[in-house]
Amino acid sequence: MIKKINDISFLPRWIILLIDLLLLMSAIVIAYLLRFNFNLADVLAFKFTEGLVLFLICHLISIFLTQSYAGIIRYTSIEDGLRISYTTFIGTILIAIISYLNYWYRGSVIIPASVLIISFILSVSILFSYRVLVKNLFSYYRDAVRNRKNIIIFGAGQYGIITKQVIDADPNARSRVVGFIDDDIKKSGKILNGTPIFDANYNLDEILKKYAVREIIIAIANLSVERKNELVDYCLKAHVKVRSVPPPEKWVNGELSINQIKEVRIEDLLGRESIQLQNPKVSESIAGKIVLITGAAGSIGSEIAKQVLKVKPKKLLILDQAESFLYAVDLDLVNQNKDKKVEITPLIVDVTNKRRLEGIFEKYNPDIVYHAAAYKHVPLMEKHPVEAIATNVFGTKNLADLAVQYNVEKFVMVSTDKAVNPTNVMGATKRLAELYVQSLNDVKADGKKNTTKFVTTRFGNVLGSNGSVIPLFKNQIEKGGPVTVTHPDVTRYFMTIPEACQLVIEAGVMGFGGEIFVFDMGKSVKIIDLAKKMIQLSGFEVGVDINIEYTGLREGEKLYEELLSNKETTLPTYHEKILIAKTDRMRHNEISSELSKLYDLLLDENEMGMIMQIKKIIPEFISHASRFEVLDDKTVDGKNKWSISRRIS
Repeated sequence: MIKKINDISFLPRWIILLIDLLLLMSAIVIAYLLRFNFNLADVLAFKFTEGLVLFLICHLISIFLTQSYAGIIRYTSIEDGLRISYTTFIGTILIAIISYLNYWYRGSVIIPASVLIISFILSVSILFSYRVLVKNLFSYYRDAVRNRKNIIIFGAGQYGIITKQVIDADPNARSRVVGFIDDDIKKSGKILNGTPIFDANYNLDEILKKYAVREIIIAIANLSVERKNELVDYCLKAHVKVRSVPPPEKWVNGELSINQIKEVRIEDLLGRESIQLQNPKVSESIAGKIVLITGAAGSIGSEIAKQVLKVKPKKLLILDQAESFLYAVDLDLVNQNKDKKVEITPLIVDVTNKRRLEGIFEKYNPDIVYHAAAYKHVPLMEKHPVEAIATNVFGTKNLADLAVQYNVEKFVMVSTDKAVNPTNVMGATKRLAELYVQSLNDVKADGKKNTTKFVTTRFGNVLGSNGSVIPLFKNQIEKGGPVTVTHPDVTRYFMTIPEACQLVIEAGVMGFGGEIFVFDMGKSVKIIDLAKKMIQLSGFEVGVDINIEYTGLREGEKLYEELLSNKETTLPTYHEKILIAKTDRMRHNEISSELSKLYDLLLDENEMGMIMQIKKIIPEFISHASRFEVLDDKTVDGKNKWSISRRIS
């Protein structure tokens, strides 16, 4: 039955054309009758037959010119009304020209001007009204025979109207828009596109019940994350589904498609308000320079590359050992670099291979280095400390030393909040890298101070990065559960990848050398709450459809992350989301000596010896739920007996 109704509107074009001509005929007949006060004798005496033929022929020509008969009637819109007006206007002009040419040569008009004006108004009104009537009858019947869900659109503006039109026009939609809600109380009580507008902050419960609303669609381009969270939380409690309209720049060929109205993603709720780069020197400091990005195949490195490319460096060197991922990043950057003003060079290199790295520095002589290459997975690195130390510590040392040797202007290292009071090998290796990079800023060679400025950036988890908790939860939910959480009290900070990379670039520009910049990560999020919300957003009920299971803390895992240690304080910068951490520092000769010992242990793959050496350098490194906990028992008077006391502030 539904298919038959759907097929009604897809009539052959000649039938639509025939109906239009019959309606136009009725319009001219009514126009004559109105002009001559319904006196049929006067109508027939004033060349009615000749005028009718001329009217139909001229309008037939205009219809073919504009193809006004080609539209699908049930999709009739204002644009169709304008096209009908345009078509009728052309036909009327043709009639007027021919009629008054006849007057010029024969002394009489074929159709009086008054009839022509009346017929124009009637033709436009009848043709458009007929289409609207058919559209509404079709919609009414379709609504009556289908079990349609009622929808409310949040946002009574331009995007809300477009969203409603897309839903109404979809022949397969089992939805009906019953109202708009908006935070602007001035719009409350008004009618938009034939649909009432309600106050989003008043009696929303009653509205949802009255109209049996089963879904709310968010159709506001710049809705704050805080407001979006409020609305989503409310809907989840009310068991109302939530979907969202993507921003206009993501519409297909500038038009919204019904398939683009998707469920709200957890990333949309954890992200923060978009930031703007506030330093006008960002472009100035990068444009025309040779920029090297390590770890360019990863989440952070690839995003830094995209953002750096926008400010047009001379050359962009993207370096990683992951061949397939780097290839994909290279293709993406080449596509972004349509004007080909930037030379993009992918480099397959392991940062632990110093000889290969030196060849790259010698060949390309980079001006700026963004170092994002690192092993980051905590449990895996706890099992493989040799690889963690080789890459995170000595890979960083290789690059930093070469930066000094080849007079790189600025070296920006990407660190992690796990480097603060580390409880695992990964965090400890990143803290070692921080200490070494900082120490290089004060190195003197041949009596001259090092010219390279070393800057470190430290932040927490990023949304959507490879191996993070959100993709893991999505995969578990898709498989029907259970969703696994290590501990009910675990919390984490989250930041979007673009925001983190914008702040890395900003901090790199503002740094004078030797700083560790800490990013404002906002509020920490309980992972159990994150898991529950993701299950609910997927349309399931926690404990009924999908269970949550606790698996216990993994090796080296913390309950909560810290951006600063107890001994560290911060200094403000001109950017409200970037702070400078006042941390303990080590002299270059001191840390170099200790790393030399660590390297000897690395060559022997002496895991216990390596971790013991790291604990000696970083006394706050206390292993948790790890086989290396036994090394923390070696203390004197409650302090790690291996700790180095010589620190500089």
